[in-house]
Amino acid sequence: MIMFWASLLAISILLYVVLDGIDLGVGLLFGLANGEARRGAMLSAVAPIWDGNETWLVVAAVVLWGAFPLVYATLLSAFYLPVIAMLLGLILRGVAFEFRYKTERLRWIWDLSFAGGSLIATFIQGMMVGALVEGLQFTNGEYSGGEVGWLTPFAVLCGIGLCLGYALLGACWLVRKCDADVRDTARRQIPMLAAGVLAFLVLVFAYALVEHLPILHRWIDRPYLFVFPAIGAVAATVLALSVLNRNDYRPLYMVALIFVSAFGTLALSFWPYMIPFVITVEEAAAPQSSLMFMFWGGVVVFPLMLLYTVISYGVFRGKVVPTAGHR
Repeated sequence: MIMFWASLLAISILLYVVLDGIDLGVGLLFGLANGEARRGAMLSAVAPIWDGNETWLVVAAVVLWGAFPLVYATLLSAFYLPVIAMLLGLILRGVAFEFRYKTERLRWIWDLSFAGGSLIATFIQGMMVGALVEGLQFTNGEYSGGEVGWLTPFAVLCGIGLCLGYALLGACWLVRKCDADVRDTARRQIPMLAAGVLAFLVLVFAYALVEHLPILHRWIDRPYLFVFPAIGAVAATVLALSVLNRNDYRPLYMVALIFVSAFGTLALSFWPYMIPFVITVEEAAAPQSSLMFMFWGGVVVFPLMLLYTVISYGVFRGKVVPTAGHR
C-alpha cells in the first residue's frame, strides 16, 4: 500500500508539472505578447485544458494529506507563506482568465493579472523545490527554519529556472496549437528559452558542487541516475533539430520528456526520503488501515481522471481557431 500511494503521488505531481506547466508557461509568455489577436489566440490554445490540468495539484495534495500526513503537516509548516502565495497566484490567474472577456476598458488589468498570477505561481513552485533540494532546517524531526527559512539564493535560482522551463513548455505548446504570428513568435522564443534552461542547469550543478549539497552524494552512490540526464540530452538534441526543421509537433514532446527525466532524477535522488534527508516514505505513511480505506477510491478515481485527461487532449488536438472569446 505504501508503494502504491507513493507511486500515485509521484505520477500526480509529474502530471501536474507537465500539464499545468503548459498553461502556466503560456501565461508567462502572455505577458510578452502584444495585440489582442495574439493574446486571444494564446488563451484559446489553453482554454479547453487549463481547468483540468490544475486538478492534478488537488489530487497530489489529497494523496499527501491522506496517505502521508506527516509530510503534509511538515511541509505546510515550512512552506506556509509560499503555499498561500502560490494559491493566490493561481486564483488570480483563473479569475483574470474569465474576467478579461467581460470588459474592454479595463482588460489590461486582467491581462496583467493573468501574466502576474502565472509568474507568481511558477516562481513559488520553483522556490519550494529548490528549498527541498538544498535542505530545510530541522531539529528533532521538526521544522525549525522559521517563516522564511526556505528563502535562499539557491531557492530563488530554482524559481527563475522553473519560470524558464515552463515558458519553454508553453512556447512549444503554442507552436503545436497555433498558426501564423503566434506560432512563429513562439518558435523564435524556443532557442532563447532552451539556452536559458541550459544555463540554469549549469549554475545549479556548480552551486551544488561549491556548497557540497547532500544530494550530490546520491549521484555518486547511484550511478544509474545518469541515465536520466542522458535521456534529457537526447531529447534536447531532437528538440533543436525539430525547431530547425520547423516541425510543429515534436518540440512539445521533447520538452515534456526533458521534464520527465528531470523529475525522475530528483525523485530517485530523494528516495527513500520524502523530505530529504529527514523523513522517509515508511515513516511518513499513514496506518495500513487508512491506506487500505483510501485504496478503493484511488483505483476508481485516478483512472477516471486519466481517462478524461486523455479524452480532453484528444478532442482538442487540432490547431486553434481564433475567436472573440474563449468559450
